[in-house]
Amino acid sequence: MPELPGHGPVRPTSPAPPRAEAIVDLDAIRHNVRLLSGAAAASGAGMMAVVKADAYGHGAVPVARAALGAGASWLGVCTLEEALELRAAGITAPVLSWLHVPDEDFAPAVAAGVDLSVSSVRHLAGVLDGARRARLPARLHLKADTGLSRSGVTPAEWPELLDDVAKAVAAGRAEVVAVWSHLALADQPRHPVIDRQLERLTAAWEEARAHGFTPIRHLANSAATMTRPDLHLDLVRPGIAVYGLDPLDRPVAESPLRPAMTFRARVALVKRVPAGEGVSYGHEWTTPRETTLAVVPAGYADGVPRRLNANGRMRVWLAGRSRPVVGRVCMDQIVVDCGDDVVREGEPAVLFGAGDHDGPTAQEWATELGTIHYEIATGVHGARVTRTLLNQDGGR
Repeated sequence: MPELPGHGPVRPTSPAPPRAEAIVDLDAIRHNVRLLSGAAAASGAGMMAVVKADAYGHGAVPVARAALGAGASWLGVCTLEEALELRAAGITAPVLSWLHVPDEDFAPAVAAGVDLSVSSVRHLAGVLDGARRARLPARLHLKADTGLSRSGVTPAEWPELLDDVAKAVAAGRAEVVAVWSHLALADQPRHPVIDRQLERLTAAWEEARAHGFTPIRHLANSAATMTRPDLHLDLVRPGIAVYGLDPLDRPVAESPLRPAMTFRARVALVKRVPAGEGVSYGHEWTTPRETTLAVVPAGYADGVPRRLNANGRMRVWLAGRSRPVVGRVCMDQIVVDCGDDVVREGEPAVLFGAGDHDGPTAQEWATELGTIHYEIATGVHGARVTRTLLNQDGGR
């Protein structure tokens, strides 16, 4: 047993609970996937669960398994690395990867049976080179730019792309799985741009069919899955809704979705402070009375936005009550005003979660900051935040 000078042997102790953790409830993921896949099935469509960006910060592999067990039949990611991580974990379901640089090495993804999106003629050439080296045909999803002006083939380039794809198919180097696109304004379900995008996608799909291909179509994201059954087509691709964050920004109590992540940290220090003392950098908040302050070890390096600095913009659920965060958000910690209540070191402070007992939520942070809850969930990161999975049984 190791010894410290002058102190004798260092005896192992039971590990303490995490200082800061993102708790992910996989049963909430399953609930949301069942809801979304049921809506898709009612229209005759399948469901792709989007697990890019490490499943929006929730853990790609466990979320993928939970989603597949609850009714998803496809998985969607951005990068080749994300797709190959799923394959390395033994996941064999169809996986689409859609955001690449044309000179990336596509051979390992082709060899692993990963479906690849193509957004330009140059991109297609890179994918086909990977297929040649893998000695397997590439499974292609041809992406049409229908109005987002981001990734995707423009209408002017579409005929050239289809001609090149046809040559690759004839040579046994590719097969066309889908024609697809991304919506620009799905959170406004009746916006006329949505219908125009559907028309453009349909026109691109019909051109592909005229070349002899038999692709499926997919367009609907979370919001469209929940509000526009006419956009379900053959496959829907919900992302944020899988994690229980409502794409229509409805309050948690009004949404059928269940938030899956709770971000919390244990109180590191409790201290009694007299009136008139400045708190945190800049002394933007001064104690108006004698009060108890709790130091919570999570800051902007862990996913607490520094923009929540202004007093009253952030609260935590601690010791049975909602309490204000006071003073500036620091890199590593925040300070909570507890008044005259008894708060103990080691108690958990919920920074955001499912909204139980009127606790704080990711949507609340997003609303306060004028951003979206996607940014909040994916921002919880770093080696200092432990991811804890609940209800792993039931996945596959």
